[in-house]
Amino acid sequence: MMTQAFYTGISGLRSNQYAIDVVSDNMANISTTGFRESEYEFSSLFEERLASASSTSSIGLGSQIQATSMNTTQGSLEISERNTDMAILGNGWFGVEGRNDRLYTRDGTFNFDANNDLVSSDGYHVMGTLGNNIKDGVLTKTIGETKLGDSGSQEKLNFPKSLSYPSTATDYAQFIGNIGNENEVRTIGASVIDSQNNKNHLKLTFTRSEPQVLPGSQWDIVATTQSLDDDEIYDTKTGKAEFKSDGSLLSHNLTTINNNGKDITIDLGEGFNGVVALSNTDITSSSTANGSTGGELEGYSINDNGEIIAAFTNGKQSSVGKIAVYHFQNEQGLGRLNASKYTQTSNSGEAMFYQNETGENIIGTKIANFRLETSNTDMSNSLTQLIVLQRSYEANSKLISTADQMMQKALNMDA
Repeated sequence: MMTQAFYTGISGLRSNQYAIDVVSDNMANISTTGFRESEYEFSSLFEERLASASSTSSIGLGSQIQATSMNTTQGSLEISERNTDMAILGNGWFGVEGRNDRLYTRDGTFNFDANNDLVSSDGYHVMGTLGNNIKDGVLTKTIGETKLGDSGSQEKLNFPKSLSYPSTATDYAQFIGNIGNENEVRTIGASVIDSQNNKNHLKLTFTRSEPQVLPGSQWDIVATTQSLDDDEIYDTKTGKAEFKSDGSLLSHNLTTINNNGKDITIDLGEGFNGVVALSNTDITSSSTANGSTGGELEGYSINDNGEIIAAFTNGKQSSVGKIAVYHFQNEQGLGRLNASKYTQTSNSGEAMFYQNETGENIIGTKIANFRLETSNTDMSNSLTQLIVLQRSYEANSKLISTADQMMQKALNMDA
């Protein structure tokens, strides 16, 4: 029994020392961004079963560390001053890549480096899907959402420091409104863009035709395209519009006009959908036209869906990429490389993406920028554990000392 006490005490010292190391490591990383604390689990090394007439029990013959698991509780969020700093709200891991390895982290301390690569604080490249809508510093198309590619096809995210939004000339203008039925001149205007990236004015002037043919009404239309300062007129077209007795549009013959080299299709609608001539109703007018002026990059931002959005001086925006958020069948099986980075293992399974109901890859969570996830270590709980473990360590040490004294007494008795 005295020999058993030695082994029980030694195993207790070893297991408690390991647990103290785990708790100490958690406490040492209380300020590490994205750190997830480890939790220890004890188990009996051996057990001796004791049976009596009334019950069966067992006595442990030592202890060992059964497992060390990751605490996956969400850490608190702290405010950051950079819009490239990110925190994952829920499950998931950012993917970062060095020269030869792909790692996974909850630490979203990201920034653009000298090459305008999105990188972590220690220089690892952040992985994601590019929108492939940038060529030679020019945005080739506007994208509302970049679709996340397969987990194995993610690439380093790089975006140019200077990016231009190309101008698009207007080729369609739609007019809506009520010109009334009184003998008064009415105008409806629209802003239009020409091929030289100039914003011009398209004006429609409605004048009642003479004579009128009842029961409806007829109007003469003069369409003009001109510069905003009215110094230059590019084109003038005339036409007619005929309305039914109820004020709905029956027909018109004004279809196109030239805007400094670019033809624009004029749409007055039909029936009550478009321009109407209603009596005893408010006079209204509105218009919509496609096309846009060019613009230069104001900056990049990241939304809660991981979209990297480019904003331009002309008020336009476009997605140019998406941050990848990886998931694992068993994230407890990830191999810890350092305080905040982990590697994929056979226990964790391969990195994967969640999918929506249509089979498209999604990040499966939300991302908050201007935020960083702090360590999920609870200092008060860790201090309590440390005190308990130290007392347990001392108790096992005392057990060995007591067993040694008993052994000495037993030897002396033999003498």
